[in-house]
Amino acid sequence: MSIKHFYLLVLLSGLAASGLLPVSGLRVETSGEVEAVNGTDVWLKCTFQSSSPITPATLTVSWSFRPIGPGREESVFYYHERPYPPPDGRFHKRAIWAGDIMGRDASIVVRKVKFTYNGTFSCQVKNPPDVHGNAGEVKLTVVTTASFSEIIMLAAAIGGAIVLMVISLVIIMSIRRCREKRQEEEGAEELPRRQRKDPTVW
Repeated sequence: MSIKHFYLLVLLSGLAASGLLPVSGLRVETSGEVEAVNGTDVWLKCTFQSSSPITPATLTVSWSFRPIGPGREESVFYYHERPYPPPDGRFHKRAIWAGDIMGRDASIVVRKVKFTYNGTFSCQVKNPPDVHGNAGEVKLTVVTTASFSEIIMLAAAIGGAIVLMVISLVIIMSIRRCREKRQEEEGAEELPRRQRKDPTVW
């Protein structure tokens, strides 16, 4: 490399670092860690941002899986203009496309998870010419039952709904009671007036 090329490279690097020169790059975001009960479906979130316009004809999405224990990395899902589920392997008929490319969503759903699905799922997106970027990762933990925190959240949601229903019922009954009382008072006031006008009214 000549001195001229070296200084040009340094200049371009400085411009890129300062933000004066646009730098292409994909940014992929995932849910990070997900816990799912054995035998249930789990949604693996993967969204992305690209400095290039979304081009469905060239954009690709690749999902792969790396188990916790011994085992090789394997393909989970591939998308290029249309979904390509795995033709065989542990995710055959288990991985379903749940994304929206134009909405910058590359998520998938894994059906009826097993304990053998414990591991790390990687989501890689390429949108030429924007092909350089991070691969998003989702660590899946398959458990026998829901965790204590999830049970607490579910109980809180149910309890909150019940409390809200009780409060609504109390308000409705109170309003109805107030109307009935007002009607009784108005009826009691009306009777003496009618008696004064017509003494035969009891």
